[in-house]
Amino acid sequence: MKYIPGLILLILILLAVIAALYRHTSKILSELDKMLDSAIDNTFTERTFSEKKLSKIESKMYRYLSAGNTALRQINAEKDSIKTLIADISHQTKTPVSNILLYSQLLRESPGLDDNTIRLASQIEEQTEKLSFLTASLIKLSRLENGIINVAPKENSISKLIAGLDHSVDADAKGICLRIEPVTECIAVFDMKWTLEAVSNIVDNAIKYTPSGGSVTICSQEYEMFVCIRIADTGIGMSEEETAKIFTRFYRSSEVSDERGVGIGLYLAREIIAKEGGYIKVSSKKGEGSVFSVFLPKNKNLSKL
Repeated sequence: MKYIPGLILLILILLAVIAALYRHTSKILSELDKMLDSAIDNTFTERTFSEKKLSKIESKMYRYLSAGNTALRQINAEKDSIKTLIADISHQTKTPVSNILLYSQLLRESPGLDDNTIRLASQIEEQTEKLSFLTASLIKLSRLENGIINVAPKENSISKLIAGLDHSVDADAKGICLRIEPVTECIAVFDMKWTLEAVSNIVDNAIKYTPSGGSVTICSQEYEMFVCIRIADTGIGMSEEETAKIFTRFYRSSEVSDERGVGIGLYLAREIIAKEGGYIKVSSKKGEGSVFSVFLPKNKNLSKL
């Protein structure tokens, strides 16, 4: 029994030590929490200078954040330089390309030309149009990749988006039936201008790679979290290996090398839809056509992910 008071004293000392450690740990955690909050708000500064562990952590975090801010300023400066360069390229190439196109058209329409000269003038015009298309596509791609093009998703009408997909002239010229199924009115979160371009690229591809007499069908379906726009064609289709490559830059199948294009339409489409919080799926079989499914988020929070 005489050992009980000593045991109680030992327990009390241990409890006191635990309490002191808890208060010390709680203080450290509180300080770390404040440091992290100020780092998130970009207002972090060194407040204490000592040899204590917490002060060393604070000093290291300050150096880390300073280095990060310096790198961010360099990235922003590089983006500004790229933006200026792209603007210069766009401006400098537009006029000469337009002039070559104009002169080739005037030459082709000049009276008294023989058939060979007319053919050569037509080829100059055709190649100039390809150059113009390539330049515009590359500039657009560069702007998108460098964050110069801002995709601003907001609530928009799916029926209005699909109504803007007017490719009937191209389809008729190839003898293809373009069917747009009735759209149930629904709302999704997307940038109308850029999403229209993304989906138009897919429709353009479907028409381009569908032989005369085939069909392209556009429809929509509403789900709980997404609205899906499907573009189904009866074209040449793709192998499973190809479907994994079609969204990469400049990829073109050897079977469609004669068709106009540079292989960035689907890449641009995927980048635009991804920036809105959506995604694209494709299913295809060789010789049996393809189905592209574009999923657009219905919730604003999804578009920010």
